[in-house]
Amino acid sequence: MTTLKVTAKGQVTLRKSVLHHVGIRYGDQIEVELLPGGRVLLTAGRPAGTVEGFIGVLAGKTRRVASIEDMNEAIAQGWSGKE
Repeated sequence: MTTLKVTAKGQVTLRKSVLHHVGIRYGDQIEVELLPGGRVLLTAGRPAGTVEGFIGVLAGKTRRVASIEDMNEAIAQGWSGKE
């Protein structure tokens, strides 16, 4: 079990090992659900994206054209959680 300390401002710093276990990375948001009995549930917040919001996100940022193989490899790495 990991023990955390609360600061005078009421803040808690989660250890890197805890964040890694939950799947939270730098820049992610954390969702907190208050449960009965004074318990909380922390989960990695996942932004709800749309295809429309993704289209054109890299426009003008590169001259490289990705092949279907490049796209499939990127998709496979995203699903596996590897970076």
